[in-house]
Amino acid sequence: MASDFAPCTRHLRIRHDRGHVVLELHGEIDLLTATEIGPLLDAVTSGPAPQVVIDLRRVEFFDCSGLRLLYRARRRVLDRGGRLHLVCVHPLTLRMFRLTGLSRILPPSASPEEALSRPGAAQDLS
Repeated sequence: MASDFAPCTRHLRIRHDRGHVVLELHGEIDLLTATEIGPLLDAVTSGPAPQVVIDLRRVEFFDCSGLRLLYRARRRVLDRGGRLHLVCVHPLTLRMFRLTGLSRILPPSASPEEALSRPGAAQDLS
């Protein structure tokens, strides 16, 4: 259950969908927010074979602190034999993902439904 991880915060809502933990991030994802979200993300990715979707559709601002969160989540999920899916539609954030190479190793989907229909998302291409 989502309550096993932590209560929702102003910047994060946790829910379950088709055997995946869905983390919906909201607002501005910066250093302060990353500090709040990091421990919750670690809790979600701590078990064996975590199945995680990170939904960024409600994010208005995303900086390098957010990138660090995503890279850390990806590594933790891969280390535990799980799958990580990313949902993002914001053009500037997508551009940042392309420039940093994140979109190559963690291809973003336009919706949670699209993400959940993808086979094996978090491939180790590093």
